[in-house]
Amino acid sequence: MAGAAGLVADKGLLALVAITASLVVLAWFRDRPRFGLLTAAGAGTLAAYAASEVIKLVVTEERPCRVVDVATVLACPVPGDWSWPSNHSTIAGALATACLVAVPRLWPAVVPLALAVAGARVAAGVHYVHDVTSGLALGVLITCVVGLAVHSGAQRVRRRSTARPSRVARRTTGT
Repeated sequence: MAGAAGLVADKGLLALVAITASLVVLAWFRDRPRFGLLTAAGAGTLAAYAASEVIKLVVTEERPCRVVDVATVLACPVPGDWSWPSNHSTIAGALATACLVAVPRLWPAVVPLALAVAGARVAAGVHYVHDVTSGLALGVLITCVVGLAVHSGAQRVRRRSTARPSRVARRTTGT
């Protein structure tokens, strides 16, 4: 069981990255509006990770493997690599949200995977439960807010650019 927790804690996020990357490639070729949603949610994912890093620098909570005498499956991260919120959980929540925004029917795959990544970080002994729950919430919230703002902004720009003819078109048609 410890080996599985370590594997999911260490590599589980890669599965979410692979699913998201596959969706991006498929959407690029088959469904440009969905590609736009994924791109906007990707901006939200980056913002969520950045927020997580800033919060860690402000809060500076030590990891359980540094404070409590607990056996860890993974090597305890170096001092200064703070615990709260969990970056892995933030990214897992953000990527799962990006996938759900674009393809809601994927929830049976991405939601349990994001929860497994978060839970495995606790089982591995490198995070507290509140680290991963707040990381998941942060990833979901920021991805939704930033993704919506980016997507709405892109839609407004697209409508504005297609609503009126270009200068060249106005000159040639006299409008």
